[in-house]
Amino acid sequence: MASVKIDDVRKFFGALEVLHGVSIDIEDGEFVVLVGPSGCGKSTLLRMIAGLETVSEGDVLIGDTVVNDMEPKERDIAMVFQNYALYPHMTVEENMGFSLRLRGVPPAERKLMVRQSAEILSLTDYLDRLPKQLSGGQRQRVAMGRAIVREPKVFLFDEPLSNLDAKLRVQMRTEIRELHHRLKTTMIYVTHDQVEAMTMADKIVVMRDGYVEQIGGPLELYDRPANRFVASFIGSPAMNLIEGRLNDGGQFLAKDGWTLPIRSGEAPRFDGPSVIGLRPEHLEVVEAGTTGSLSVEVGVVEPMGSETILFTRAGPTSIIAASRQRHSFRSGDRIGLRPVDNAAHFFDASPQGQRLN
Repeated sequence: MASVKIDDVRKFFGALEVLHGVSIDIEDGEFVVLVGPSGCGKSTLLRMIAGLETVSEGDVLIGDTVVNDMEPKERDIAMVFQNYALYPHMTVEENMGFSLRLRGVPPAERKLMVRQSAEILSLTDYLDRLPKQLSGGQRQRVAMGRAIVREPKVFLFDEPLSNLDAKLRVQMRTEIRELHHRLKTTMIYVTHDQVEAMTMADKIVVMRDGYVEQIGGPLELYDRPANRFVASFIGSPAMNLIEGRLNDGGQFLAKDGWTLPIRSGEAPRFDGPSVIGLRPEHLEVVEAGTTGSLSVEVGVVEPMGSETILFTRAGPTSIIAASRQRHSFRSGDRIGLRPVDNAAHFFDASPQGQRLN
């Protein structure tokens, strides 16, 4: 096992800079998820750690060693890709043991190491099968098994679950997390799915346009997003972000003309345009006209079983609420939405949208 340090790393493709001074400290044995929209630089950063992309400026350290100029095979890492990349003519056992064979590991020792890894991943009964005889989840486990047998210092995962169906993704998330608990090896995982990030990570690195927006634990990012981008990216359904202005009378004056009462002491002292952030699950559904609530018109109702998602409008402003109760509202009904105590987030109205409270 080993720590990983990314120190002021930049990446240029010609004159185009795609990573802008990224710095991340990853502790030995930590599970870190790099998350962000397509094009944010997360996969490029992972490939630089792996040695598949060169570092333009800055340093990548594995343990205490700067690995910028080291070949991938010298870095003692193992990478699992979105594409399983299994040899179709080889059995599961042969695929998992291929890297060991290249390293000259004796057949008996190789067989033992493969079987130990297969046991961890529940692949013992499939060792004689070809990849075409396996399901998508089984193929991904074989790809992970091929990485495990190498006993690397660091595991790198590049969107490994993207090709799987929704149910299988949930199952594989749990299996990868259990694998980390068992191996206690440093793992760096890239995904665009914030649900994967929230459910798997010890620490999340949120990226956008080649910059790191925030680093922290899942609940830290959920409870105290540093800016509007993180606020909207972390959480599902996404946080409601509404432009307006705070006033001294304990109200938020929305840009579209309506007002929302704010509890005493909850809003920051700020004079100027601002943005209020309200998570859908932090909006209580009450009768229209209830004190401290905002009157809205129901548009679409999505009954999810465990909760009901309400798409509503306050004037031209769209507001989403998520209620644990089952509602029989119809389009056009008027209801009230009331923020729960200390649930509102406030940001400035600048393009960066930094947190105010």
